[in-house]
Amino acid sequence: MALKKKQDPSAEKKTRILIVDDHPVIREGLIAIINHERDMNVCGQADDAYAAQKAVGELKPDVVVTDISLKNSDGIELTKNIKAGHPGLPVIILSVHDESLYAERALLAGAKAYLMKDKVSENIIKAIRTVLSGEIYVSDAILKKFLHKIAGDKAGKVKTPIESLSDREFEIFRLIGEGVKASQMAKQLHLSVKTIETYRSRIKEKLNISDASQLLQYSIKWSKAEDKE
Repeated sequence: MALKKKQDPSAEKKTRILIVDDHPVIREGLIAIINHERDMNVCGQADDAYAAQKAVGELKPDVVVTDISLKNSDGIELTKNIKAGHPGLPVIILSVHDESLYAERALLAGAKAYLMKDKVSENIIKAIRTVLSGEIYVSDAILKKFLHKIAGDKAGKVKTPIESLSDREFEIFRLIGEGVKASQMAKQLHLSVKTIETYRSRIKEKLNISDASQLLQYSIKWSKAEDKE
């Protein structure tokens, strides 16, 4: 009869973190930072939403750290799906995108923290500890924006038409700017081409754009501006 290996009691107490990012270098960097903490351990990693949801069910992490842009998927939609099945599991979203546009969407989707990737190395541990304590972690700039919005100040109101887009519309708008065709979007987002075209029509209406070529130019210009942030 085989004897079971006795587990280290200290290991059982470690906070289990699941990393979701489609860039191996980013995952390895996060793993190194998190595993350096004596009370934390990266229990698994995934590069897309399907693998992430499977890992959540199998590994039972205490926190999920995910990029907002994933291979064949989206971090905001992943967050919604995780919260639907595991409402008590905190999700931290990382992004290179402008937090003034994405942070609110991330929090409304159920994320407990939004962190810019250029600040990850210095803030990821603080963000993890903050969400584990039941609090929300965002930058001071975003916190001020939310407070202004609650107070009804002009500083908190929608400043651009893009902010009026729904999460799905916004995702499709971003993909248009990246040159992704409707058929590719349909496959990536698990939607029909007809549904994609319906979303495109809604986007044009909200942005007051008359045709597809204008929408393409607008989205490309916006994408380039995002890359410079």
